[in-house]
Amino acid sequence: MYQFEYHKASSVDDALKKLGGAEDGKILAGGMTLLPTMKQRLAAPSDLIDLAGIADLKGIKVDGKTVTIGAMTTHWEVHSSKEVQKAIPALSDLAGLIGDPMVRHRGTIGGSLANSDPSADYPAAVMGLGATIKTNKREIAADDYFKGLFETALEDGELIVAVSFPIPKRAAYQKFPQPASRYAMVGVMVAETPSGIRVGVTGAGPCAFRVPEMEKALTAKFSADSVAGITIPSDGLNADLHGSADYRAHLVTVMAKRAAATIA
Repeated sequence: MYQFEYHKASSVDDALKKLGGAEDGKILAGGMTLLPTMKQRLAAPSDLIDLAGIADLKGIKVDGKTVTIGAMTTHWEVHSSKEVQKAIPALSDLAGLIGDPMVRHRGTIGGSLANSDPSADYPAAVMGLGATIKTNKREIAADDYFKGLFETALEDGELIVAVSFPIPKRAAYQKFPQPASRYAMVGVMVAETPSGIRVGVTGAGPCAFRVPEMEKALTAKFSADSVAGITIPSDGLNADLHGSADYRAHLVTVMAKRAAATIA
């Protein structure tokens, strides 16, 4: 690991001030991706600005129609929250499937979404549940947030402060994990939300995406059989030693069918 300066921010404004004053600064949330990258000397930021001390970025609020989760809330806190388990059990289930216990206790929802790893779990929830990403500058709808491989709509000087999930009528998440890392080879969130049926997919492509054909079929008849015959094109999907693009395309249908069967 290369040498760097460590800063503990006291507020969002303080974090952005410190970031703006650094030569090549990086925001540190849970550090589950950034720190291993630095240890391998694949990243060498001049400064790390730690958000762990900002109380305003932590916590879970339920107002009857919406669950709002602070950016620095850990995966374990989301998974174990009684409020989340009651309002959106599928979101609690998803958080409990992320990584291993250490990752769940250190990793944060804001850090995961800012990093936008193509195989992270939360993007499927954000897309499938129709969440809103709240930053220090604006609110970004899920459909507008994911732009590509490790690429989001976040601009320079923009920091995620919370994520707001509308409470669905019903939802389920099914994941096919990579055996070693537990990352999602493919994960699918199927939900009946206040705005309609949504199907959010992670792991299959460069970033999370929806499957309109499946949403239309489930709207017509909410049944696992409705999506069983729908296949998505493999063009542009991820391919590596763990699975080809065709395999991942097949898994999208399998995981969507399992998710629909869970709540149909």
